[in-house]
Amino acid sequence: MTKSIVSTEICSSAKRVGEEKAIELIAKAGFDAWDFSMMSNVVNFDWDTRESSFLNHPLNGSGCLRFARKLKKISDDNGIFCNQSHAPFPIFDSKIKDYIKKSLELTAVVGGKICVIHPDTNKSLAENAEIFSELLPFAKLMGIKIATENMWDWDFDNNIAKKTICSTHNDFSSLLKMVNDDYLVACVDIGHAEMRGLDTSAVQMIESLKSKVCALHIHDNDKFKDLHGLPFTNKINFNEVIIALNKVGYSGAFTLECDAWLIAQPDLEIGLKTMESRVREMANYFDNIKAR
Repeated sequence: MTKSIVSTEICSSAKRVGEEKAIELIAKAGFDAWDFSMMSNVVNFDWDTRESSFLNHPLNGSGCLRFARKLKKISDDNGIFCNQSHAPFPIFDSKIKDYIKKSLELTAVVGGKICVIHPDTNKSLAENAEIFSELLPFAKLMGIKIATENMWDWDFDNNIAKKTICSTHNDFSSLLKMVNDDYLVACVDIGHAEMRGLDTSAVQMIESLKSKVCALHIHDNDKFKDLHGLPFTNKINFNEVIIALNKVGYSGAFTLECDAWLIAQPDLEIGLKTMESRVREMANYFDNIKAR
């Protein structure tokens, strides 16, 4: 039986050592793959002023494709591969929205097959369906599936998560049905699904979306805030999540997004090895259930 792939986002590691070295360390830690995260290392969005600025980074400018090809070679040389990517957000910012097609192209260059693109939380389900429908022809040209994910907003008056586009399993299902295209799939963010106030859960998300679940963002929290912690360190029941994934026939990678936890670790290599051990435990449990 083929073993499940374990992966992690690259952004938090790259902030310390750059993408090239980050890929080497992720491979050294034992991961099978990496998530090409083109987020805060590429663009800074100020949530107070609502203004974005692109950073001095190789993924910006005329040399971005050359840099992506370099990352692909480093990846190949270290026996690892890119399983998915993450485009910058929020896409309601016009400059970031203009970068989305570039994200799809860069994903193709490094060898990824899925690009996670956030929905526009300022727009309706129908408007988001139109946004993704307009992106799909280019995504198909690049050979990349778009995976959107369950998101949230914050109610500062009541200090609790607030529903927004795709934050519930019903909304998420509705968006995918509106578009009705095999190239628009779901990335279930386990932590986002478990935030208080959103009236959903990771299990409900997975069981509602069924075969549309093609990617994951795995991290732990206190079932209140979006903490992006290491699995099995807080309150999410990952055993239930894994059982649900098996129930719907999940065949994608187990991709970590516990960047907040990793950033807080004094030793990057030890942190990555700890992460690999945790997500490998999850993948092995999934594979054992599937084999029964």
